[in-house]
Amino acid sequence: MSEFHGSASRSSTPRPDRTPPPATREKGLRHRLAELRGPDVPAKSLDARALAALAANPGCARRAILDGAGVDKARLATALGAPSGFGQSQFALTRGNAFEARVKADGGAELLRLAHARLDPGAEPPAGAAVPDLTAHGPEGRTARTALALREAARAGGWTLLDHPMLALDVAGSLAFLEPDAVVVHPDGSWSVVEIKSFPMVDGAADPAKVGAAARQAAVYVLALEEVAARLDPAPRVHHRILLVCPKDFSNLAAACAVDVRKQRAVTARQLARLTRIDDIAGTLPEGTCFAPDRPAEELTAAVAAVPASYAPECLSACELAFHCRDRARSAGAVTSLGRPLRAELGGLTTVEEVLAAARGETGDPDDPAVAALRRAAALRAEALRTADEAAAPRSGAAGAEAAPLAVTACR
Repeated sequence: MSEFHGSASRSSTPRPDRTPPPATREKGLRHRLAELRGPDVPAKSLDARALAALAANPGCARRAILDGAGVDKARLATALGAPSGFGQSQFALTRGNAFEARVKADGGAELLRLAHARLDPGAEPPAGAAVPDLTAHGPEGRTARTALALREAARAGGWTLLDHPMLALDVAGSLAFLEPDAVVVHPDGSWSVVEIKSFPMVDGAADPAKVGAAARQAAVYVLALEEVAARLDPAPRVHHRILLVCPKDFSNLAAACAVDVRKQRAVTARQLARLTRIDDIAGTLPEGTCFAPDRPAEELTAAVAAVPASYAPECLSACELAFHCRDRARSAGAVTSLGRPLRAELGGLTTVEEVLAAARGETGDPDDPAVAALRRAAALRAEALRTADEAAAPRSGAAGAEAAPLAVTACR
């Protein structure tokens, strides 16, 4: 310390602050995310299904950073001792791939016929449609090749089928590469998303829940296509009615319907815009935080706990870490484990213990509507229990009086 003051006295010029900035701000975002994922762990790509689930819970910083870093959440959940039940059976995957190959056979003739019939019946029939080669090196190369093919198809006119194109979407400061089943370019230069699913369409209708999930996934593709279109002049139109293709009546024949995804697109765009930037979340984590699944369970538990989560029962059908987060939420007594609607009704009461204490009149502001409603509910419950006890007392007394002579008789 004395040496520091001595050197300062020899020069009146203030020395610049040489304290190094936090390491997380010196390193590039990609380097930081690679550190979080693990230096030798390949990144897991963020697909449209994961994006739709991420957008459904925009307040969950834990899922945002894990998906942004490309962490395999299924492996992470297994390492934490709370394995996920996610995954599609190999039989379902094989059947789905076989059905998709059948629909796209012969240059996508059947798929284009369905697109013409369901999306654009007024256009010329799709005879001799173009199917450009989208092969390129890496996701960035494939994304650029897809954008070029879309631009050329929009200018050329006629029908064009893009088989498994690659699109990029900025999600909270990180690029997500998306691969829809197909994109169709109409003769007027407009674009439509095609979703091919293996669940059946019986008598022209499919399971509403599965159709809704497909619509939310397709809405992500529509958003990504709109970003590509916005870079062109003039910008091609991106249809908000997507083509959903499914097996017809449990057969290998294809059936299709047009699904309007404007609502899903609006919701997804709004929720993605609300996501906290990934670099902001990464900047709050302790140095050395790593989610590599080969780390000790104690270290992984601490790393995951360092990122706040926003658990809700809906996460069980959308996130591989849901079981782990549910256990932590229950152990902490968080009311979010009871559902988002109830959490919204309770206002500033965030734990079950706080709710019970407010209902008993021990804590809470009486003018708070949530506290007042809890105390009113507690009073009604107590009154109902008291009334039930009073009504049951005479019956139990009469039963006891009738049972006494019987007991005496039995003893004789």
